[in-house]
Amino acid sequence: MSVSKIVALAGALFCAASTAAAQQPAAKSDPLLRYDAEARRLLARMTLDEKIGQMTQADQQFVKDIDDVEKYHLGSVLSGGDSDPASGNDLQSWTELYDKYQARALKTRLKIPLLYGIDAVHGHNNVLGATVFPHNIGLGCTRDAALVERIGRITATEIRATGINWAFAPCVAAPQDIRWGRTYEGFSESPEIVKELGEASVRGLQHGGLSNPLAVLACSKHFAGDGGTVWGTGTAKRDGTSVPLDHGDTRGDEETLRRLHLQGYVTTIRAGVGSIMPSYNSWNGVKATGNKHLLTEILKGEMGFHGFLISDYNATDELPGDYPHQVAQAINAGMDMVMAPQRYAQFFTTLKELAGNGTVPEARIDDAVIRILRVKLAMGLMDAHRSFLTDRKVQASFGSREHREVARQAVRESLVLLKNEGHVLPLRENAVRIHVAGKSADDLGNQCGGWTITWQGGSGDTIKGGKLTGTTILEGIRASAGKNTQVTFSRDGTGAAGASVGVVVVGEKPYAEMFGDHEDLHLAAEDLEAIRNIKNAGIPVVVVLVSGRPMFIDDILGQADAWVAAWLPGSEGEGVADVLFGKAAPRGKLSFTWPKAASRTLHRGDAGYETLFPLGYGLGY
Repeated sequence: MSVSKIVALAGALFCAASTAAAQQPAAKSDPLLRYDAEARRLLARMTLDEKIGQMTQADQQFVKDIDDVEKYHLGSVLSGGDSDPASGNDLQSWTELYDKYQARALKTRLKIPLLYGIDAVHGHNNVLGATVFPHNIGLGCTRDAALVERIGRITATEIRATGINWAFAPCVAAPQDIRWGRTYEGFSESPEIVKELGEASVRGLQHGGLSNPLAVLACSKHFAGDGGTVWGTGTAKRDGTSVPLDHGDTRGDEETLRRLHLQGYVTTIRAGVGSIMPSYNSWNGVKATGNKHLLTEILKGEMGFHGFLISDYNATDELPGDYPHQVAQAINAGMDMVMAPQRYAQFFTTLKELAGNGTVPEARIDDAVIRILRVKLAMGLMDAHRSFLTDRKVQASFGSREHREVARQAVRESLVLLKNEGHVLPLRENAVRIHVAGKSADDLGNQCGGWTITWQGGSGDTIKGGKLTGTTILEGIRASAGKNTQVTFSRDGTGAAGASVGVVVVGEKPYAEMFGDHEDLHLAAEDLEAIRNIKNAGIPVVVVLVSGRPMFIDDILGQADAWVAAWLPGSEGEGVADVLFGKAAPRGKLSFTWPKAASRTLHRGDAGYETLFPLGYGLGY
């Protein structure tokens, strides 16, 4: 053999060994693999229908008959953003809904319990009375992994109080364009911050191990590149126009994808995340939902992920071709469970036909089901001595003062002080009068943002006929002010003359996903008016910005003596007041670069991007 052939052979062997070595450590250490043999024994008892049922997820609001749980051997049910119990959004209604479905699953032949999924992205946010934490953009400003883990544990406990056992969280995107309506779901534009806090969130939600009765199955999302899509490349439609970012195209080489968009998966897999949700977006023109290179070769092969993949809401419908082609592409690419909210029956029959004619190999179906069963076994869902209905004793801590104190701490740590001329802050408790203004000063809905009771959230304290529980920023200011200090309020800022200081709380109204995609991030006219009215009163002006992302404030920044970015703080407005009055020092550091309004682009890294405040910026007292 020639020297060149020996060298070539050695190189090939080295590459093969390197690839195997990259996979083996995860395979040996992954606790999910402990359940592999048991999963295979259960698989051997299953019919093809029962296997496909485990791969099928229906939305409860579209389940025509509770007996469909057995008819289609459903392995999972979800409640989408507005899929609530018919009787209401309260704790008991959710508990009864979960128990109804789980009790029906336990009557099936193999008695395999359901996974019930829900978008609990900043607390158990669908349920009235739950503790609502700051959205992830604010938590990213804390840089506090221990706090994020604690929030995950509390969230899991409140979810389990309703019986539900699966949270579609955390989002480990690294958003690169703040026009994206999901920017606030990301911890940061920096993958280093996302890595640390995403891992902490998974540890919290899964309580360090899925077998804990208070744990919920976590779901890292959305794999991969959801935070890097290019404006104007969306394929879904809203009001006849292209949705630019949520369903758009992320463009670039694989090195960039790995460096920016895969880092949160490296650490959440290390933390033992049991499920991952592929994204709506494309990567270089190929939808992630049907991308075998991403899902099977990189995620499952190279990264050693042994849990299961769940598609996003109706995401398979966006693949090319007719429905059988869409299902075949997704499953053959590596999708293990399909979120088919309305089309669950059609998905079941379609996949059965595809399996029957060999379009989807039986081995691929078996692999998917083994992955799902591994997770269910790891969660203790097959333990004969456990009850899988709701443990009502857990409900005692739901929305408790203890939980809300942690949320209040999270608010304090997340606030970023951008400006403080003349040391206007902290406010003096003995000020004669503090005049508060702005549309978000006394609005729980605005300060909680999207994904609060409903998918899009809503202004005010009443959503879908139910009252939010919490404290507004105005209420927090009144509670913190000295007993001799008068606190007055007007939404538009009038009536401020003679006050010691004015505090104006402005910003965005609630939105979620594609409905939050906006090019123009200037403050609304009523916000500008409220700031100017306070300024015209000739008193010091403090602006508190409630928003899901940085906004264009260049032109109005000079009107304020102090400026605080409060993000979407959630239910505990007293945490904002704690910082305003100096009961806690501002600690937050920007988790996103704050661009200038004059930027020719809002996609970081593109030519023409201009910075107002850099990543990591934040003043103290």
